[in-house]
Amino acid sequence: MTLCAVAIAQTPARPQAAVVVIVVNGAIGPASADFVVRTLERAARQRAPLAILQLDTPGGLDTSMRQIIKAILASPVPVAAYVAPGGARAASAGTYIVYASHLAAMAPGTNLGAASPVQIGGGAPGPAGAPALPGAASPASGNAGALPTDTASTETRKATQDAAAYIRGLAQLRGRNAEWAERAVREAVSLSASEALAQHVIDLIAPSAADLAREADGRVVATAAGMVRIATAHAPLVNYAPDWRNRFLSIIADPNVALILLTIGVYGLFFEFANPGFVLPGVAGAICLLVGLFAMQMLPVNYAGLGLVLFGLACLVAEAFLPTFGVLGFGGIVAFAIGALMLIDTDVPGYGVPLPLIAGLALGGAALVALMSSVALRARKRPVVTGAEALVGSLGEILDDGLNVNAADPFPTPHATADGWARVHGERWRVTCALPLAAGTPVRVTARSGLTLSVVPLHDANGPPQSQGEST
Repeated sequence: MTLCAVAIAQTPARPQAAVVVIVVNGAIGPASADFVVRTLERAARQRAPLAILQLDTPGGLDTSMRQIIKAILASPVPVAAYVAPGGARAASAGTYIVYASHLAAMAPGTNLGAASPVQIGGGAPGPAGAPALPGAASPASGNAGALPTDTASTETRKATQDAAAYIRGLAQLRGRNAEWAERAVREAVSLSASEALAQHVIDLIAPSAADLAREADGRVVATAAGMVRIATAHAPLVNYAPDWRNRFLSIIADPNVALILLTIGVYGLFFEFANPGFVLPGVAGAICLLVGLFAMQMLPVNYAGLGLVLFGLACLVAEAFLPTFGVLGFGGIVAFAIGALMLIDTDVPGYGVPLPLIAGLALGGAALVALMSSVALRARKRPVVTGAEALVGSLGEILDDGLNVNAADPFPTPHATADGWARVHGERWRVTCALPLAAGTPVRVTARSGLTLSVVPLHDANGPPQSQGEST
């Protein structure tokens, strides 16, 4: 029995799983949602005792926010939303995520709230300033239970009611202050960390993630896997940073980058079609266009705006092939600018297309149109260098002495003609002339009739003036 006890005592203890810390800074978007969802799945595979979602966000896109909340509700691992570090905030979409988490915590000097939806699609905003997607803070708008006034659009009222019901349901699920949650939506109110704890909006205040893990130890929460007792007293913390995939998504999901990629893609394909064989512009253009379209499907895009952007780019390309003298190009610039203004269907901070970028791209298109127009005008002014018209005025040289008076007219008159052969543009032509000419005499072509040219001696003062660029 003693030996058995000693053997058990010497069996190495299984190392405790680490607490997963997921840091989310900035607006909630497709990239951050993908990062949170994939990291929570990883924490579940590793059987982590707790996942800490550290937030500092002004809000974000409704679809991305709901994607994160669905992942939290379906997670078998307890999730603690932690507003940190000091000075951080969990506004709008961040407030919803805090309410959805199993535990809610804040660092000193932080705040949360202002969960009113923001105006989308250019509709008329109501006096409450609380229209449709969770995003930026809006001004206060009356009493807690008040509905938007009759001047608000139907879409505004529907969005506000939906947002209020959504956060109220999350508050009831986690046993938190549902009344204040609804006020955060309807009145855009905010709370500091101490006020949030006093009003039972959060569960605890922790100076750091390590303190949060220690204070969460022993708490029992309801997860998708059932009731779970959190055991994190001595668990290490592991921070997970976004990998290359999330960083790539965060770059291309920026509306500015997506718009630039679309523009470069269309111009690259146009250059390849106009100059077949370069290959690189076509390949680069196709890649940029496909990546730009992929980014657009992740963003809240107004399809009328996207259609105007593509139509404007198509007009700019067509300007190079059709003789519209700038009409198509100017219309394309106007369509592109209007479409870019309408492109992103939300006012969430960080997801707008700035006016300087739109102006820069429009000016770039205008410069392209001006360049193509100037090239076309210069081409119209150039002398003809091919075809029958190019022969008139060209210089040549008599090849033999056979250019004599026509045998059919043994008594030449001032209107008599002589014929023979001459070399013009490196070719042998049948020529006629009013004067007999010797071989080697330089001549100028004055007219063409079928395969016969009319020439005059080069020294003839009555001949047409020599055109620029001619040579024998």
